[in-house]
Amino acid sequence: MSSEKRDDAVDHRIDAEDDTVHSAWDNGLEPVRTIEPGDVVRASCRDATNGQLDPDSTAADVPDLDIDPVHALTGPIAVDGARPGDVLQVELLDVEHEGWGYTAVLPGAMDLGILADEFPEPALHVWDLDGDVGRFVNGIEVPLNPFPGIVGVAPAADGAHSTFPPRSVGGNMDVKHLTAGSTLYLPVAVADALLSIGDCHAAQGDGEVCGTGIEAPMTVTFRVDVRSDLSIEQPQFETAGPFTPTGRDEQMYGTTGIADDMMEAARLAVRHMVDHLHDERGLRRSEAYILCSAAVDLKISEAVNAPNWVVSAYLPERIFPQERRRPTASE
Repeated sequence: MSSEKRDDAVDHRIDAEDDTVHSAWDNGLEPVRTIEPGDVVRASCRDATNGQLDPDSTAADVPDLDIDPVHALTGPIAVDGARPGDVLQVELLDVEHEGWGYTAVLPGAMDLGILADEFPEPALHVWDLDGDVGRFVNGIEVPLNPFPGIVGVAPAADGAHSTFPPRSVGGNMDVKHLTAGSTLYLPVAVADALLSIGDCHAAQGDGEVCGTGIEAPMTVTFRVDVRSDLSIEQPQFETAGPFTPTGRDEQMYGTTGIADDMMEAARLAVRHMVDHLHDERGLRRSEAYILCSAAVDLKISEAVNAPNWVVSAYLPERIFPQERRRPTASE
């Protein structure tokens, strides 16, 4: 959890109330606030399910989730003077969690997850978020690096559009490196941009493979500016990471997926990691799948040697208690 932003530096505070939260991209929505370029906003964000899960929830609550209010986004925020063709610059200053979060395996109508067909039963882990650490099972502790999974502006096309797919104007990108200190650039498609934010994650593996990261209600503080000197077609960003869970080089265990389809290669890498966590680390398969989504990074290792591509899954040893870590070659 990053350091708290001083109250006297904030120009606007937007609470996640019923009249400031929406669940679809729509350039016809009335803005909940109009701000000036350069203003700092502190916005509270509900969890992605709009409060349907809480610290006392169990896996039995997952099948009853209503997908209509997913995702719950705070906004839209009008940025005075932003015009189509401009770029909205969003500097993330602070991201604060509230002490709890969850990772869910969602079957049925939501059917999320890279191995959804192999995990038809609902599963849920409610995380105790203590400062910079999230507690899992068997003494496993995942470092927290909170970020908003969704930051975006309204699309040019009229009408309501789903928040699930990412878009050229941003949205559900789940770039886990958009932590405090990062800057996101979004192409503006409509007058005043209409910025919305939400779907915050306390931590996430690159890939968010079970369909959820460590989902959590949070407060995000950010500065917004309008750049007429830039021209981009899709989001770009600047970030210092962290690029590993602890922010430094560390020992990893990796599995690979090799196939003539990149998605199938990713599925294989995750499947092999689930097998490893089950067979070698003592986790139930549903626990292994959840941990992959929260702490395992997918990387494209090779994309040039046709007809097969390589995707690797990276598991940080440091999340395990010392006695459960695999010895290095030098030990």
